[in-house]
Amino acid sequence: MLRLKEKYINEIIPAMQEKFGYKNVMQVPKLVKIVINMGLGEVKENPKAIESATADIKTITGQAPIITKAKKSVAAFKLREGMNIGLKVTLREDRMYAFADKLMNIALPRIRDFHGVNANSFDGRGNYALGIREQLIFPEIEYDKVDRVRGMDVIFVTTANTDEEAKELLRLMGMPFEK
Repeated sequence: MLRLKEKYINEIIPAMQEKFGYKNVMQVPKLVKIVINMGLGEVKENPKAIESATADIKTITGQAPIITKAKKSVAAFKLREGMNIGLKVTLREDRMYAFADKLMNIALPRIRDFHGVNANSFDGRGNYALGIREQLIFPEIEYDKVDRVRGMDVIFVTTANTDEEAKELLRLMGMPFEK
């Protein structure tokens, strides 16, 4: 379960120190948290959608999500301030490493015609955002019990100062970037 954490300590830290010339182990970038966000636009028509989406995220991450609410009213989207519009989960420590391991080694390879994830989705400060189109790639989700296919955003937050450092960190962890 915590193979990724052990790999970070035993393999990734020495490799990063050698490549970037860090003199201290504390300079090596590390993964701080993973945030999973699921926007639910259909909640306006179907209030029960939030319950099934909550169950899906809870099954995937092992942690209960919090409901995100609209900050402003937007008439074009028929949206009022305070309406439920999505779910998010913040994973840290052991759950974070377990989810990252499962995502990189089990879920992503299950995507049809998968050639790797986009290597240009860094924000300039060492964080990486990944969009997933359907929750069905996770082995815990049973196809027959899914009422609607939903996508989600997975954000990897690191302590890296540059995108190059963050990319190398994620690559060493096992993130399958496009060639």
